[in-house]
Amino acid sequence: MQSGFVTPCGMAPQQNLTAALGLVTAFWIGCATDTGTGTSGVGGTDGTSDGTGGSGDGTGGTDGTGGGGGTGTGTGGGGTADPGTPSPPDDPQAPIYPTAHPRIYLTPNRARLTAALNARTSTATRFRATVDSWLGGGDVYNFSIWNAALLGQLTGNTAYCTKAVAAVEAQVVAAEALIAVNQAPVVAADSYLEVGDWIGDLALTYDWCFAQTSAAQRTRWLKYADQAVYNVWHPDTAKWGSATIAWSGWATNDPSDNYYYSFLRATMLLGLAAKGEDAQADGWIKQFHDVKVMGQLVPTFNADLVGGGSREGTGYGVAMRRLFELYDLWHATTGETLAVKTSHTRSSILAMVHQIVPTRDRVAPTGDLSRDSTAAFFDYHRNYLQELIQIFPTDALAQRAKSQLVASSVPQMTSEFMRAYDFLYDDSMVTAQSADTLNTTYYAPGIGELYTRSGWDAHATWINLIAGPYTQSHAHQDQGSLMIYKDGWLAYDAVVDSHSGLTQETTAHSLVRIDSGGQPVKQIGDTISKLTALHKGTGWTYASADVTAAYDGDAAVQKVQRELVHLLPDVAVVFDRVQSANGTSQTWQLASPAAASINGSTAVITTAGHALNVQKITGGSMSVTAMPSVSSDFSGGYRLDETMPGGDNRYLHVISIDGSVTSAVAAGDAAHPGVTLRTSNGHTATVTFSRDTTGATLVFDGTTNSLSAGVDKLSE
Repeated sequence: MQSGFVTPCGMAPQQNLTAALGLVTAFWIGCATDTGTGTSGVGGTDGTSDGTGGSGDGTGGTDGTGGGGGTGTGTGGGGTADPGTPSPPDDPQAPIYPTAHPRIYLTPNRARLTAALNARTSTATRFRATVDSWLGGGDVYNFSIWNAALLGQLTGNTAYCTKAVAAVEAQVVAAEALIAVNQAPVVAADSYLEVGDWIGDLALTYDWCFAQTSAAQRTRWLKYADQAVYNVWHPDTAKWGSATIAWSGWATNDPSDNYYYSFLRATMLLGLAAKGEDAQADGWIKQFHDVKVMGQLVPTFNADLVGGGSREGTGYGVAMRRLFELYDLWHATTGETLAVKTSHTRSSILAMVHQIVPTRDRVAPTGDLSRDSTAAFFDYHRNYLQELIQIFPTDALAQRAKSQLVASSVPQMTSEFMRAYDFLYDDSMVTAQSADTLNTTYYAPGIGELYTRSGWDAHATWINLIAGPYTQSHAHQDQGSLMIYKDGWLAYDAVVDSHSGLTQETTAHSLVRIDSGGQPVKQIGDTISKLTALHKGTGWTYASADVTAAYDGDAAVQKVQRELVHLLPDVAVVFDRVQSANGTSQTWQLASPAAASINGSTAVITTAGHALNVQKITGGSMSVTAMPSVSSDFSGGYRLDETMPGGDNRYLHVISIDGSVTSAVAAGDAAHPGVTLRTSNGHTATVTFSRDTTGATLVFDGTTNSLSAGVDKLSE
């Protein structure tokens, strides 16, 4: 596991699960770095709701998140202004709260959804079949009760609400039995991870099946739900029955953590459903809207998540789809568009589209992947884009995103419990348009991810370089790492071939590892590496990264920098500056599914129907390491290693695919090492790098390009 973080669940490595099953539930997928706790001062258990500030001191994390009294804003992440086109202007619409049931979501959507059911569209038919199966006693994995409540509203068939109410009643009765003996009910398990599902089901059923609940029943439901939500935001004084059962307050002040969206879901839905009928409902709405979204999430995202995406990676980070769902539910209910309060929302379309590899059946395997270590494109990724398309239906990006969904390996939900989202978000109002007009390079500074590809066709070459914030516990020690994809993985994060999906160490990534005392020097949490240069021209992209900060001042490490020149389509020139203390060792690593065949200064990795050629211009002695020899957690995979004694070393490699480089010879001088190469598509290039500082010169087909420090703002 990585250094510098404590998690609430002490997750232990486990066997990789199939793509059809979630680690905990379909929606909330684990734990991440906490950045401080503190009470928020809304709604007491006696039914009052004064909205005053809480008493917690809420110490912040070193990345600037957290903050006192449960509010807190964030800084950190660095980088340029949002690289995408700004979001639509901020919505001036103040929220308007409906008073009659059903209140949530249905008013602007009922006619559309009812028409789909009546027309027996494929998405409506599949959704109804799933709910009918559950209604008839079928065991539908991870079924959400609100699905039945929704269908009851849309069809007028009371049988759906009858069973939904009975299911929620069973939840409440089970909770009451434990509360009566001063024990915490299941809603409190795993630091209240699933409170959004439990209380969300209760709130939506309360609203959509209101007529089929009794006054006494509603009173009991709200008492239980109020206590659950109170406990989330008041961890030190959380109570069940007459017992104080405090908990850690994990992620209650960290909008970048997947737990946070579960907490928001419970709070928002309970407040909207029970407004005017529960003394605490207004407090929950204020807590959701004023304190947490506008007071904490929006400023944190605007500071920390420029360019979209999640610092938790592509596994746990996909939980942001549930945040986007809340934006849609809130807008449909109140008329206010929370989604445009931060540019993160729209930018996340670009981030996800670039994270999807060209074959559209996988995403970049970044961070912990406990559900599926292979990072296969799954229902959750589909829903992530569905939600964003729904929010921005008239935006050209929505059309490009839809084209990726249509061409993906998941053109419709594969799991029964996810079919509701194909029904709600069929996005038929959006016409898919080719992504060919999108830039082939994208940089998301908030998550420290650079993606560049040769094109938008399925056989394009795709490259990823990581350099940015390392501030979440589900992130990996992968600063400075490189991945290459063409019809399959050529160079990857070795987590893909792990059992647990949790192999965070530097030994699993394509970077330069430094060992001290025979052990890898760790990258440390709450540090921020930087992309120091990014420039793009016709036929090439240049980037430079400084990841020295990831080692947090360790005396063994003085400098770790990587520069990349991508010559389209299939050539990458990689230059590394690494300085480490005497007595250390350095290993240049390239992880791959297949073992390299080494011949002198050249290695060839044959996999995915291609040959990845690695030519060493300067570097260490080449060897191959089988990943199962590194850890029993690996079921396969290899590393091409080059090891040198510690010191002030430089590494220069030409990495090419399928003979795309016909010749490569050293160029430049001692102060400006480089290489001259010819490509099979008729180009010539000489790349020389500054030995000691950021910068390079690229002479491409006779045109000289001076590549200095500075990150260009690229077009979409």
